[in-house]
Amino acid sequence: MKPKKVAILTAGGLAPCLNSAIGMLIERYTEIDPSIEIICYRGGYKGLLLGDAIVVDDMIRQDAAVLTRHGGSAIGNSRVKLTNVKDCVKRGLVQDGEDPQKKAADQLVKDGVDVLHTIGGDDTNTAAADLAKFLKENDYELTVIGLPKTIDNDVFPIRQSLGAWTAAEQGAEFFLNAVGEHNANPRMLIVHEVMGRHCGWLTAFTAVEYMDLIDHDDYLPEMGLTKERYSIHGIYVPEMAIDLEAESKRLKEILDEHDNVNIFISEGAGVDDIVREMEAAGKDVPRDAFGHVKLDAVNPGKYFAEEIAKKIGAEKVLVQKSGYYSRASAPNAEDLRLIKSCVDMAVECAMKREGGVIGHDEDQDNVLRAIEFDRIKGGKPFDIDTEWFEDLLDEIGQPKGAKADTSH
Repeated sequence: MKPKKVAILTAGGLAPCLNSAIGMLIERYTEIDPSIEIICYRGGYKGLLLGDAIVVDDMIRQDAAVLTRHGGSAIGNSRVKLTNVKDCVKRGLVQDGEDPQKKAADQLVKDGVDVLHTIGGDDTNTAAADLAKFLKENDYELTVIGLPKTIDNDVFPIRQSLGAWTAAEQGAEFFLNAVGEHNANPRMLIVHEVMGRHCGWLTAFTAVEYMDLIDHDDYLPEMGLTKERYSIHGIYVPEMAIDLEAESKRLKEILDEHDNVNIFISEGAGVDDIVREMEAAGKDVPRDAFGHVKLDAVNPGKYFAEEIAKKIGAEKVLVQKSGYYSRASAPNAEDLRLIKSCVDMAVECAMKREGGVIGHDEDQDNVLRAIEFDRIKGGKPFDIDTEWFEDLLDEIGQPKGAKADTSH
């Protein structure tokens, strides 16, 4: 039974796919059946709880393609977990004694929504899974269909999440400018900190994109303008163990020869060690509504940079984060094709009232389908045995470390 009314919300962090997914959903529903009403909740689950929505009228439908040319989310995001009652009360989204899931479900019923599209990462879609389960158990006739947004590309069992390719491309372009600082000071250490809790894939793929950018002959070695000084000299991801002493010795030799060292590090790399140190020192470790350590408060890039700098004798350290530059950019052509195929499948599933998260299912021969909510999980580790990653390490002359324990 086709829906009479659908709702869209975006939640969690930003990614280059959000506006495009919103715009393409509006376009696809309008193509199939313009009588289907569409609303968009402002600020993710916050807007749903407050009943704050934008009605998609004829003018918005006509100009929806504009959204595909912009990054960010026009309808806004928030990090709200419906099962975290205490946090919802603290934010003023529900009253004491109110169940946020029931309030959200009742709001959807009040708004006459048949299908809810959630566009977000693993936290957003696990929240959607919780809501879908609540709706089913309490006999609400509503279908929830998720679209996987995460630049970390770390969602089980989805092969490729929306926006990740673009984020890697943009992160590489960001560092191409930042690395120009390599001659601002003798013995310079530049750290590219790639934002994300489980961003091993993003860090590695950004590095691949960056090495492609500098692979040309437009240098002037006689004046000190060399490819070696622009190159990446080390890459550190949570999934690969780091021999800090051995790496420091290797990097010191590079610093002695070229007068600068450039490294890529995942924001999530080494977080557990830093948290243990903070807790042992009696320091408070800030966490978000989902219980995750707030990475900006822990600042692993700064911590790692200081440790490396001391060991290699760097005179100046520059830590640069590309996340805010890359995650709010407009999607590239490759991501636009992926978004379009996922959106078309999402609308097809909506017409059949089939819930789940849309993606290429790695456990079912990478078929594009509505993946069951209870199979969706975040924190999928990057496989350091991937051929292109091994080729990258060979290219920069870095020994491959052992696989790190990412089970905790």
